[in-house]
Amino acid sequence: MNHSVVTTPVSLDAGTLSVLDHLAEKWSVSKTEVMRRVIYKAKEEAELENPRSSPLQAIQWLQSGGGLTSQQNTDFKESIRAERDANRYWWES
Repeated sequence: MNHSVVTTPVSLDAGTLSVLDHLAEKWSVSKTEVMRRVIYKAKEEAELENPRSSPLQAIQWLQSGGGLTSQQNTDFKESIRAERDANRYWWES
């Protein structure tokens, strides 16, 4: 496996650096490894906050109203019907 490594300068305040040092010592890894682990953990948590729906979940959501209340659904259908009626030609009546 080929891993390319990019060196990135990072500025940390004293408190954050102290926490980084503590975690590196506790986990017996480098500070860089601590940062990698924390970044990947943060990514996992962010994905859990806003998970993507599966196609089946998306269809079920749409079939159950797509987030609209019953009244919003009725109002939407009425506005579409009115728009269609307003755009009909005289011979379509």
